[in-house]
Amino acid sequence: MAFNFNNSPVGHTQPMMEINTTPLVDVMLVLLVIFIITAPLFQQAVPIDLPRVASTPLEDNPRVVRLALDGDGQLFLDGAPVASEALAERLAAIAAAPGPAPELHLHADRGARYERVTDIMAAAQRVGITRIAFVTDSAAREAR
Repeated sequence: MAFNFNNSPVGHTQPMMEINTTPLVDVMLVLLVIFIITAPLFQQAVPIDLPRVASTPLEDNPRVVRLALDGDGQLFLDGAPVASEALAERLAAIAAAPGPAPELHLHADRGARYERVTDIMAAAQRVGITRIAFVTDSAAREAR
């Protein structure tokens, strides 16, 4: 802050306060010049001659296994009812089948117990199914 006593009448020595922005402008101009000089340095890349190979992309179409858990605790594997005791055997057979690794899509009812959901996830992981997705409804669909 700067104090100015020049414009005050005699006997009144109240300072007039003004913000001195000159140092701020000086610092900003110096930073601007530094950024202008250093910005082109970040855009330089190392020239690398990469090898050229003709190949076909891999098709990653995982086998999707749909498992539904309703509010009463009943399980449905790909639409067919399955007993809780037989779930691990059925998932093990699916995981052991040749082909791409299966992906489990879990449709759990809102009223289903969390303990049942974690039991299903643990059973799937024990047999080797590591890709588990939770299928939900969007909030806009629920509002209808």
